[in-house]
Amino acid sequence: MKMKFTSLLLLLALIACGQPKDKKSETSKIVPVKKTTAEWKAQLTSEEYYVLREKGTERAFTGKYWDNHEHGVYYCAACNQELFASETKFESGTGWPSFWQPISKELVAVGIDKSIGMVRDEVVCSRCGGHLGHVFDDGPKPTGLRYCLNSVSLKFEKTPKPEKK
Repeated sequence: MKMKFTSLLLLLALIACGQPKDKKSETSKIVPVKKTTAEWKAQLTSEEYYVLREKGTERAFTGKYWDNHEHGVYYCAACNQELFASETKFESGTGWPSFWQPISKELVAVGIDKSIGMVRDEVVCSRCGGHLGHVFDDGPKPTGLRYCLNSVSLKFEKTPKPEKK
């Protein structure tokens, strides 16, 4: 009887180990970045600090990525966390880089912004809390969302465009 029980436990363990990993568990391993004000000021430019840490906004049509059409990945300028892929970037006409979804929902957090006399949904990096921009519900399909971001909050890394089949 003891042998059958042990064999059953071994079989269950092997089955469990062979199960595919849940994608959510991989992204939930995000390690928060915590720094002092002095550390952020030493790391970031004055414009990056203003936008990322003080929730500022760069002027429309002035950022380096609003008109970027290269293939690649956009990262948080403060902590280098992967955020958005160029495949989800679209022309919104706003003067800020706009995306219809992040690479993974766990990579950004959305909160309420009641500044400047209106209520908006603020988008921040889930790793360092850096202010990225805002999300609106007037974007294209398939999500209907428009993540309207500050270029200064992002770093772009060009990647080879996949070949068409």
